[in-house]
Amino acid sequence: MGQDQTKQQIEKGLHLYQSNQTEKALRVWMRVLEKSADPAGRFRVLGCLITAHAEMGRYKDMLKFAVVQIDTARELEDPDFLTESYLNLARSNEKLCEFQKTISYCKTCLNMQGTTVSLQLNGQVSLSMGNAFLGLSIFQKALECFEKALRYAHNNDDKMLECRVCCSLGNFYAQLKDYEKALFFPCKAAELVNDYGKGWSLKYRAMSQYHMAVAYRKLGRLADAMDCCEESMKIALQHGDRPLQALCLLCFADIHRSRKDIQTAFPRYDSSLSIMTEIGNRLGLIQVLLGVTKCWMIQKELDKALESIEKAQELAEGLGNKLGLLKLHCLCERIYRTKGQQRELRDHVVKFHECVEEMELYCGMCGESIGEKNNQLQALPCSHFFHLKCLQTNGTRGCPNCRRLSVKPGYV
Repeated sequence: MGQDQTKQQIEKGLHLYQSNQTEKALRVWMRVLEKSADPAGRFRVLGCLITAHAEMGRYKDMLKFAVVQIDTARELEDPDFLTESYLNLARSNEKLCEFQKTISYCKTCLNMQGTTVSLQLNGQVSLSMGNAFLGLSIFQKALECFEKALRYAHNNDDKMLECRVCCSLGNFYAQLKDYEKALFFPCKAAELVNDYGKGWSLKYRAMSQYHMAVAYRKLGRLADAMDCCEESMKIALQHGDRPLQALCLLCFADIHRSRKDIQTAFPRYDSSLSIMTEIGNRLGLIQVLLGVTKCWMIQKELDKALESIEKAQELAEGLGNKLGLLKLHCLCERIYRTKGQQRELRDHVVKFHECVEEMELYCGMCGESIGEKNNQLQALPCSHFFHLKCLQTNGTRGCPNCRRLSVKPGYV
């Protein structure tokens, strides 16, 4: 298969894919991969296969094609191709929740000396790295990466990247319980879709609606949460987007739990759990198990709650997801206090505070925990964040956290 024929077949596959004929598109692209002798064409078709498998939640296949693409890039001896292939490898590992590998491959991308094309990819690299740091609950570095990705998006007038970064920032602030910002950023993403999204994939609209739904639920605006989640789920079903379907099912379950409708919540959690397991989203599995645990606690089934916690703890420890562990210790504290088991209670109180210290989840001004309840936060240029009210009250001449970290231990 020559260059022209390769190009035609790739375009044919793209047309089928955009028409939601995904399996037909995959068959066309696989034939190109088998028959084409053009390395540049093979590289491009591998990119199509990586994107398609990512959106379907077939992350192991995504990783397989990313590895083949790196070999093709080396054959082409082009730094831009190599940077793009390492970015795809980073993204594959991000989807599989292999966060340390993601960070390592992202750093490889940033260290490559490519041309303008490689520089334009740096925003996407920073976003992937930020998502990985967030998965590890390393919040300062996650925020640094997201802000860097946002700067790249603005400098290159890349609205799609800006939309994706806004959704990640919504997730970031939802985890830290600044629910106003958790809503602001996906609303900004939705505005970008409305203003510039003609011709974009509907996944950008679905993504922004899902993150809005999460924020609305946290704010107690359950009807708004349900509306956004239903719209996101409708698009996810139309496009066979299994990862988003799993997230929407989780959100639906959380909404029903917030309404104390446990009998409706449980089947949604089960459906989400099934898809999360199928696609390998272990971070999502932790969130599902946290929701299931809270349902059992509402029903006073404390032993069943502890069983769910045990499964979630194993996952969180395996991933290095410190915030998940903190939440689990908090739930265990409540359970063992109810049971009157003092030794277990003390053990989890100690572990909870160790997690807070390790993640620096406290305001360096008032000393109170961050992420314990809904509070507006403000980051300084160093990406350390504080309660907004503390900064407004006290002001700051430099970051107190940075000053504390710069003190040499021998002089403390």
